[in-house]
Amino acid sequence: MLENPSDAEIYDLLATPLRIALVGASLNPARASHSVGNMLAGRGHHVVGVNPGHAGTPLFGQPIVGRLEDVPGPVDMVDVFRQSDALPAIVETVITQMPSVKVIWTQLDVVHEEAAARARAAGLMVIQDRCPVIEYRRLF
Repeated sequence: MLENPSDAEIYDLLATPLRIALVGASLNPARASHSVGNMLAGRGHHVVGVNPGHAGTPLFGQPIVGRLEDVPGPVDMVDVFRQSDALPAIVETVITQMPSVKVIWTQLDVVHEEAAARARAAGLMVIQDRCPVIEYRRLF
């Protein structure tokens, strides 16, 4: 069973303007990462796409970066659109190189309990197998 934060905690998180690194960002408007990033940017969040295949290309008003650790400036949340097996490395990058991150959010069907436990032990909020668009619609 997933250990996600309460609805109240998710509401408070999404109600606050965040600087979000969107790992697995896509330029294709038909892809979920594109529509979620677009919605988050439209809700007042600062979204920086992360995708090595599109580094330097503008998306959501910012150039995409190739690696998570290349996101300029502090980041509040990392939103992950990658396969579950990518989560351990993402969590390690966040813990060791991105001290400003407070939240790791994984999209629908993206779950890795060991990586989530490591992130929680480091003091991070972890939200797994959820979509911010769905949560906005449900909570706001």
